[in-house]
Amino acid sequence: MNKTWWKEAVVYQVYWRSFYDSNGDGYGDLEGVYSKLDYIQSLGVDVIWLNPCYESPDVDNGYDIADYRSVMPKAGTMATFEKLLAAVHNRGMKLIMDLVVNHTSNQHAWFQESRSSIESPKRDYYIWRKQPNNWRSYFAPSAWTYDETTGEYYFHSFSDEQPDLNWENEKVREEVYDFMRFWLDKGIDGFRMDVINLLAKIPGFPDAERPEDISYLGNNPGIHEYLQEMHDKVLKHYDVFTVGEIPFVNPEDGVLYVGEERGELNTLFHFEVCDYMAHWDLQRFKKIQDRWYECLWGKGWNSQFLNNHDHTRVVSRFGNDTVYREQSAKCFATLIHTLPGMPYIYQGEEIGMTGIRFDSIDEYNDIAMKNKYKEEVGKGRDSEAVLKELQHLSRDNSRTPMQWNAGSQAGFTEGQSWINVNPNYKEINVEQALADENSVFYYYKQLIALRKSNEVMVYGEFETYLDQHDQIYAYTRTLGEESWLVLLNISEQPATCSISDLGVGKLGDIVIGNNPERTNQDAVIDFLPYEAVVYRV
Repeated sequence: MNKTWWKEAVVYQVYWRSFYDSNGDGYGDLEGVYSKLDYIQSLGVDVIWLNPCYESPDVDNGYDIADYRSVMPKAGTMATFEKLLAAVHNRGMKLIMDLVVNHTSNQHAWFQESRSSIESPKRDYYIWRKQPNNWRSYFAPSAWTYDETTGEYYFHSFSDEQPDLNWENEKVREEVYDFMRFWLDKGIDGFRMDVINLLAKIPGFPDAERPEDISYLGNNPGIHEYLQEMHDKVLKHYDVFTVGEIPFVNPEDGVLYVGEERGELNTLFHFEVCDYMAHWDLQRFKKIQDRWYECLWGKGWNSQFLNNHDHTRVVSRFGNDTVYREQSAKCFATLIHTLPGMPYIYQGEEIGMTGIRFDSIDEYNDIAMKNKYKEEVGKGRDSEAVLKELQHLSRDNSRTPMQWNAGSQAGFTEGQSWINVNPNYKEINVEQALADENSVFYYYKQLIALRKSNEVMVYGEFETYLDQHDQIYAYTRTLGEESWLVLLNISEQPATCSISDLGVGKLGDIVIGNNPERTNQDAVIDFLPYEAVVYRV
């Protein structure tokens, strides 16, 4: 297996608008990220993934871009970005940016010109039709919006303020490649590519038999040709790392995007867990991991994550954010950092931040949730029932401000935060975590340090045990003569397993674990709820 720096890396995602506000306007900003680089570096991570900071009307929190070569005023200035990038590099870390090229803002100059006339030279930069089909978008009941200026409909996979680019137009592709070079020439270290497999559309836009299943939006014929062209014209000329956000794919599809001989992407995010497993299901999770390992191992690289800016924080969604918050946070951290693939940490995950339950839809910011709420209530459904139904997976669960201390606004801002702070900030915050040597933070730091000094965590082969056990996830990572056994009780109940059922012989030293009382001498292991332990074997 080829060894590379990025396979050995740990990525820390910074959703900057919720990270740290340096000027008191209620929004996090790039200067705020700059001021907290020592904190990020102290965790031991290698790469910072920065969510979009380009000029944007901010309908979808920066994912509706109006100018790809600028920095939005909320975030700061280009000079601040350049200062941040230099500081990241001076600390020996790397920085990747979001590449959002499936769609633009409807305020982008290209779209303004495209909608001005059917004869516009940029008309074909977007997708226009005289009649819509029956497709839904992610954020709306229809993927089409009527534009009165020319009497036609334009296509949008997300909100109507986010028209999709027409990737069949070679001029569009060249425009994209040009501004990719703009940022790469500034020295960034790669891209996280937003919904990158949505670029290719089904020819002719036929009606869907089941329009509620929006998988027709992605993974369509032509996508690999687009990505290979992007690699040939741009990416291969730089020493950079790419990760594609790729919904609607199975492992057999996934290897086509990240196969090391194909010249497309380095690695990917798939969503068999975060999009299709609303609550924890260990048996399902085991099968997902097995399938992806079997298809990708030795051919391409996977990513491991259980939360990000679009998905509810892991301790609230899959763990226990009350009685067993710290134990479950450490348990899932062990899982993510010992499975095959690249670990991603979403800001605040490293201190065990939790999701949120706002009392009113008015307190939510998430456009996807608000649109769905409006649609369901419009059908006559009870508003309280709809709110309760949508709360668990609302994207705002992970977008509340980073909790720095127990002071006003959790130390995030001196003003009024753009979204309400989680009320538990007085008990859960960075200051408290740094003062407690047994905190979630130091557990993450230990895991990251282990990964840097033990290649078995990165390149070790993966084998599972106790496959039918409903509580315990057991697997080994083996590289040469080195073998580690990972045992995780991912449940709120005690669990038991016998060493003889693990097929690994005598247990060696404990590498890491979240139970300080754990020993390695018992023939039968009794696990506490959410206990994690890694043995040398």
